[in-house]
Amino acid sequence: MAERLAGKVAVITGAANGIGKGCAAIFASEGATVIGIDRDDCDLLDEAQAAACFARIGEDHGRIDVLVNAAAFAAFAWLEDMSYQNWRATLAGELDIVFLAARAAWPWLKASGTASVINFASANAHHALPGSPALAHCAGKGGVLAMTRQLAMEGAPHGIRVNAISPGFIRTAATRAHLQADPALERQVLDKNMLKFLGEPEDIAWGAVWLASDEARYVTAAEIPIDAGATAW
Repeated sequence: MAERLAGKVAVITGAANGIGKGCAAIFASEGATVIGIDRDDCDLLDEAQAAACFARIGEDHGRIDVLVNAAAFAAFAWLEDMSYQNWRATLAGELDIVFLAARAAWPWLKASGTASVINFASANAHHALPGSPALAHCAGKGGVLAMTRQLAMEGAPHGIRVNAISPGFIRTAATRAHLQADPALERQVLDKNMLKFLGEPEDIAWGAVWLASDEARYVTAAEIPIDAGATAW
């Protein structure tokens, strides 16, 4: 099953950390030409920068076969403590960042003819996690699911498949900070999980490999939970 992505040009946002970094490593191991984008390379919330970045990639490679929208930002606070500034920053960091990247990549995805866009929602789009002040994050990731369905419809005539993965609690630099700040959080997460351990970025990346590959050629507008069973009950 090696080289499942051989010959594919894959752009991965948020590639320097967490799930994006895990996707970049495994996509490369499966034969993809990986172009990683992170904040040091391009501010994906700057419309002009995003457009210019994807134009360069498209001109260099002639097409984009896979877009993995892993870049995201969220502020966590209880409703009464959440500033409007942080609310808006989270919605930008969860929704605008997907919109701007997808729009900038769209002509090059159309040029592929068999392209795959992979968005990341969250288990938090479906349920609240007791003890987690994730109001803005839940709203943003719920929006990602709606965007995914709409983009799948818009992309289908051009051979562009659009799907979402909804990860459960994954160990990353960001989530480690939450675990350190709240020692009870890991137990709350594991109580909800059917599988009693926390996931790693690679657990998500393998699901993304399948969605990016020709094995998933009949799959679009789907949401795939990779969450240790947390949203199944």
